[in-house]
Amino acid sequence: MTIQDNRNSNTSTQTTSQESISSSSVNATSSGSSHARLTIRAPVLSSNGSGSAIAGGSAAGTASSHRPAMDNELAEVASSAAASAVEDNNNHFRGERPLQNGCEDKWSWSKRDRSKEVWLSGTNNRTVHFHPNWSKGTAGIRGTRVLNNGRYYWELSVSQRVFGTSMMFGIGTKKARLHVNAFTNLLGEDKNGWGLSHKGLLWHDGMARNYTKRFKENQATKIGILFDGIAGTLTYYKDDVCLGIAFRGLNEIREPLYPIVCSTAAKTEMVLTDSRRDFVNLQDRCRAIIIKHVKTHEKLDRLNLPHCITNYLADALSDCSTPVTPLEQHLIDYYLF
Repeated sequence: MTIQDNRNSNTSTQTTSQESISSSSVNATSSGSSHARLTIRAPVLSSNGSGSAIAGGSAAGTASSHRPAMDNELAEVASSAAASAVEDNNNHFRGERPLQNGCEDKWSWSKRDRSKEVWLSGTNNRTVHFHPNWSKGTAGIRGTRVLNNGRYYWELSVSQRVFGTSMMFGIGTKKARLHVNAFTNLLGEDKNGWGLSHKGLLWHDGMARNYTKRFKENQATKIGILFDGIAGTLTYYKDDVCLGIAFRGLNEIREPLYPIVCSTAAKTEMVLTDSRRDFVNLQDRCRAIIIKHVKTHEKLDRLNLPHCITNYLADALSDCSTPVTPLEQHLIDYYLF
């Protein structure tokens, strides 16, 4: 064989090795809340264990002899990458809240739309107490915010009394029941509610499906809920970790949707600690800036603005609900504390 023939032979071997490298790509599909498709190109290992993009004639033969070991390594790399993709997706919002560039959304819990086993306290009625004496069923309460066609995020601080048949967080229409004399998954029992229970299950239309791990009992936690009325999705967060999209198609619901929480457990407490919304347009953004400086109706009236502008600004002020009366606060303190 001539030197030229030997070079041609080596070139052919290198080409074959390159094709082997290209064909050893692995596709891994994660099973997380959002499906991530990964393509991993693993290098062919040389006989001394170092990575080599192109192997020579003798090295190619050595790589062929180690193919079973290489296949096992590729499988491990693919598995590790898929798990990493799920983790990256779930932790995408770790440490930061959604709609940080939005504005504060001043809504509260309704004193009218609630179970008789629900009491309210705190600033603007943002603290909910379930079954202040003992529990005989399932109690719920509805928020004052209409969610349709906007983007809203709210957070709930849940006390350490996490136990019982069902503690639920989600949304529903006005047709969703807020009380029943039975221990049940109330939010999502029919087509009027969409809820997550503390047992990690999603409920809608009487059907349940797995979504996340069960909450640890008797341990306080923080639940975040992101409603996107444009995309029609509902996403949950637990202790600043995104759990993924839970429900879709909510933009097709024509009835008004509201935040709802429910519980079967006695003396449980949920506090609405944060509520934010996205801006609708530039006018909405300008109003939010003005309201930061004009915080009361008295200050707004002193501006002597045109009537239509005054009304528009007044809609964003925080008179969201009737405050708790001294008698109601005394009863709450007596039974709960």
